[in-house]
Amino acid sequence: MSEQLFENPEALAGYAARRVAELCSDAVAINGVCHLVLAGGSTPKRCYELLRDMDLPWASLHIWFGDERCLPVGDAERNDTMADAALLSHVPVPPEQVYRMPAELGPELAAQAYVKLLAAAPVMDIVLLGMGEDGHTASLFPDNPALQDKRLAVPVYDSPKPPPERVSMGYGLLNNARHRILMVAGKGKAEALARIRAGEPLPIAAIADGEWLIDRDAMGVAA
Repeated sequence: MSEQLFENPEALAGYAARRVAELCSDAVAINGVCHLVLAGGSTPKRCYELLRDMDLPWASLHIWFGDERCLPVGDAERNDTMADAALLSHVPVPPEQVYRMPAELGPELAAQAYVKLLAAAPVMDIVLLGMGEDGHTASLFPDNPALQDKRLAVPVYDSPKPPPERVSMGYGLLNNARHRILMVAGKGKAEALARIRAGEPLPIAAIADGEWLIDRDAMGVAA
């Protein structure tokens, strides 16, 4: 678990954007393509807003989603709606290279459809992840049966946060990616992060070998 500490969420998001740009460019230089998995949440959103003004090989990027909420297409609470507004509508990534989770179909059908797409895809180059105040990541929540699902994408029911039905990439896919960047910011995350650092197996703790980007409030460090 590598950690970097930042003064505030803005500094964290700025570094994350630069790191993503670097990794995307490296992947394209080596393989001619980069598969990038986006996260939901306020800290990733700011990262995307900064990323859109950077010089990336946009035409060579393939965009995936780590999780999605089972809401109608275009709903303001969907992760892909946020990603469109913050990033995708501003950059020339070909639409056919943006692989949205069809969460409007419901958890099981959406998971089945995404598994088919993922099974035909290569290893993900970069996965971006956030953390909730309960230690969840993507839509993998504490004590939820989805944690034990071995599929590449898993249905999620009874989420403690609305909406109760979601779809998430599974641990196997997330942990098989070449790079994992975990963004944790805000005082609301401090308790969960302290529990993880003490060895408690909250869901995000099962993410292997990630780059943890943490701000002072989440770390509980005074400025």
